Amino acid sequence: MTMQKIKMIDLFAGCGGLTDGFMQTHKYKEVAAVEWLSDPAKTLEKRLSSKWKVSHAADSVLCFDIQRDTELFEGWNNDPLYGSSKGLDYFVNKEKGIDIIIGGPPCQAYSVAGRVRDVNHMNSDYRNYLFEHYLNAVNRYKPKLFVFENVPGILSAKPNGICIQSLIKESFKKIGYEIIDDLNKYAKVNVADFGVPQVRKRVIIVGIRKQACKNVQDALKDFYLNILPKYKVKKQTTVYDAIGDLPKIKPTWDKKDHDLKKSHFTSCNTISWHTPRYSNLRDMDTFKLLANDILSGKNEFNSKKISELYAQKIGSKSPIHRYHVLNPNLPSTTIIAHLHKDGNRFIHYDPEQARTITPREAARLQSFDDDFEFIGSQCSVYQMIGNAVPPKFAKSLANAIYELLEKISK
Repeated sequence: MTMQKIKMIDLFAGCGGLTDGFMQTHKYKEVAAVEWLSDPAKTLEKRLSSKWKVSHAADSVLCFDIQRDTELFEGWNNDPLYGSSKGLDYFVNKEKGIDIIIGGPPCQAYSVAGRVRDVNHMNSDYRNYLFEHYLNAVNRYKPKLFVFENVPGILSAKPNGICIQSLIKESFKKIGYEIIDDLNKYAKVNVADFGVPQVRKRVIIVGIRKQACKNVQDALKDFYLNILPKYKVKKQTTVYDAIGDLPKIKPTWDKKDHDLKKSHFTSCNTISWHTPRYSNLRDMDTFKLLANDILSGKNEFNSKKISELYAQKIGSKSPIHRYHVLNPNLPSTTIIAHLHKDGNRFIHYDPEQARTITPREAARLQSFDDDFEFIGSQCSVYQMIGNAVPPKFAKSLANAIYELLEKISK
């Protein structure tokens, strides 16, 4: 017997990479989504209404601070930042309940790199405990299952000595849900294995309501060992596979700029967001030098030489090397939200173009379709793309979750 469409809520939804993958299966129904930043929320609303024909998207994508639980659930009026909304309860009750909750809190607080950079090792970062608001929604709506996505650093995060992994397990256990006993062994994935043209390691925590299944641990082990791996690809997708067919964007020069300090680029009118940021001549010279090194096959610039090059060009030393050319013959390195500040670790492999990647190239490396319309400034779009779950992986995950729910139902 075929199941009806699975009713879902997406929390910490961002611009909707996770939702989009789930919707691509045509097995899920978006009941509501929550995102506190305006541009990603508008982007998700646009995608749901234009692509997936969700008629209520303008109301059901809630742009709101998830930490304000009571208002989020029951509704709010005339907020200076967030306007008014009927709240999540209204949409859930209208559907007579939901089946699953998906999403994942912002990962910066759990990121190992973030803890290294922060003077307080992210111990005082409020994002360490945002999962508790995710948990509150699970506890309120009692879905059969939840899907919680985050960075591997969540498994080792111990803000103020508190082990986040243990806290998550115990917290969900108290409200009647089980997750896999050994997250380190089972829950880590690399989205490149699922056809995304990018190395992006993540932790996928699936929780099942105890009453929904006789033996939750057996069901979860089956999911991680048998169901999800079925969607892996035989051959990984490379950077060239993903962006090699896009129009070339070469630098031009503004004749009025007598010092020629900044580049300008020919624009691409056929594909949205395929326009790079400006670069200065010094950086462009560096991009060309490093891209030629990859193209020639010499590969002379290791981390040490790149650090030396940075010191030579900038006039100061850096503890990490600031430049990285994407290898066209491999999946990309992880696309990160830091792209909105600079793209020097995402240099295009073509030395003739001498630039960093465009938002559309970043989107393709995250496996967004070209008809995905982003709303916001270039800076905002880079950030939301870097924060997103790759839709191609999300689709595989959604299909695997559907299989798991079918087995549970039987």
